[in-house]
Amino acid sequence: MTQQSDSWSICKRPAELVRLRRKRPRNAAERPGESDSSTVSVVPTAPPSLHSQSRSRGNRRNPFVTWDNALSRPKKVLVEDEDGEDVGVLMKLMSTERKSGDPPSRDSLAEKNLSEDDSVLEIEEQHANSLLIEDPLAVAPVSIAPISSTEYPADWSLKTRVLFTSPVSLTWTEQPKAQEEALGLSNSCRAQFSALPPNLQEPRYWSEVRSAFQQCLVYWQHPSLPWLSLFPRINAEKSFSGKNSPWTQDVAVQESLMKEWSVSLSSLYSLLKAGLCPYFYVCSYQFTVLFRAAGLAGSECITALISPTTRGLREAMRTEGVEFSLPLLKESRRIRKQQEAAHQRVEEEEEDQDRDLLQGDEECQKEDEGLSRDNDDSLSWLKEMGIQDQIRKPESINTQLQKEGPTLSLDHKPESAVCVEGSHSFNLINFLINCKSVVAAAGSQTGLPPTLLAPTAFRGATMNVLKGRSVSVKSLVDCTYQHSSSLELTGPILPSSLHAITALLQTAQKGNFSAALYTHTPTAVMNIETCQEQRNKAVGNLAHCGLPPASVNRLQMPSTLGKTALTHIAMNNHSYTWKSG
Repeated sequence: MTQQSDSWSICKRPAELVRLRRKRPRNAAERPGESDSSTVSVVPTAPPSLHSQSRSRGNRRNPFVTWDNALSRPKKVLVEDEDGEDVGVLMKLMSTERKSGDPPSRDSLAEKNLSEDDSVLEIEEQHANSLLIEDPLAVAPVSIAPISSTEYPADWSLKTRVLFTSPVSLTWTEQPKAQEEALGLSNSCRAQFSALPPNLQEPRYWSEVRSAFQQCLVYWQHPSLPWLSLFPRINAEKSFSGKNSPWTQDVAVQESLMKEWSVSLSSLYSLLKAGLCPYFYVCSYQFTVLFRAAGLAGSECITALISPTTRGLREAMRTEGVEFSLPLLKESRRIRKQQEAAHQRVEEEEEDQDRDLLQGDEECQKEDEGLSRDNDDSLSWLKEMGIQDQIRKPESINTQLQKEGPTLSLDHKPESAVCVEGSHSFNLINFLINCKSVVAAAGSQTGLPPTLLAPTAFRGATMNVLKGRSVSVKSLVDCTYQHSSSLELTGPILPSSLHAITALLQTAQKGNFSAALYTHTPTAVMNIETCQEQRNKAVGNLAHCGLPPASVNRLQMPSTLGKTALTHIAMNNHSYTWKSG
């Protein structure tokens, strides 16, 4: 019966037969005369918990281990002696078969394991009581801590939504009392800022904290229509479709809206020039303009950034006498010049080869001159008809397209951002007032002037407040549920408002909170450098600009974000970390 089963095993699985024969002497170790003989069994290694169970059950092999899943495991083998004591040894199989591209067969693996028995026994004598050797390549990942600071960089982009989360409750931000709301709005109009104590035990019992929070939510806007959301304006046709727009068909209403808008824009620029307004935004259906007072973002003069722009808009600005620059385009050209200077030496070494090529080019040039003469002769019949000057040659058309190609490729891209500095900002104001392209001539925004946004009051402005909503949730952290609170703010969130809110939460939330920031994409590029020589802190008369001193100090520093904007802010133990993109 045994011989029949053995023959059946040989026909079915020859490799299994080799392994079973190596294991049989273990059962015969108790026979007389065979107690001194040591046997070795080579089986695929299972986890340590499985081996402990197998020894307690009489060294039974795992019935679920097959050659298919054993080959996929790390190449470890377990060497056992006759007393049942196992010794862990790490055996690496030769990789010659794998390099050849053919998968190893079961018979070859079994023969390879048997051929290594002698070396395994030598290792067994040296490490009889050692533990299972782990894979040396299994190294724990190294986590790099982000750079932390007491302040995050200034961000001049507009935010459409901000989501704050904190382990400390944020329910004190909702449902303020009438007196607290009135005090916050009044302090915002008078530009009065009260100092809060550094440590707050229960912020919900502090009416001053609620008032300060309401003060941080205030912004000024023109025009303001309750049934329409006038921010954002770019790609916002869906928010205007289906809404009542009486000015689209009435020219008199359009003229009245533009007249009031021009007065408000002139008022804002006057406040900006006097240092009573730090900055303001002009949000059109095609572009957004940021005006900054002297002393902000490291500049000593008034600056204006326009993004995105088109070739037609830039040509119209040149026609009206508005001088501007393209900062990102200048930066790319400067990098290109540095690369050319670095390759100058290589070009000098190749001058000898270029001379030989020039001789060939002269011959080609002579041939081209002959072809051009033939082309002139072919167009001689146009001269006889008197229309030769009215038709441009293909060569001139190609030359013009090559010159206009780079400018056309900049349209509607971050590289098309335009910077206007100094007295030319006044010319830009006149251009915006008189330019008809700032108002849509067709579509759902027809006849509606651009939206003006500012942190301080100006003529014709309406006081608005950001919309907030607080929710308490449970989040799963490390297999345990932890309570966390969230605060969502929507609306045009200005740079000074974001800084004031984070400064207030730093005190109220005990220095632990995080924020996810959603940027209005066309304004992300407004963090670029506007002047060639940036100073650490520009001097400007901003003592009465209507912002807290801490916010003014932060906005005076040059931004280090480039053409990106902040996407995430986290504070842990009163230290900031951030991400930009």
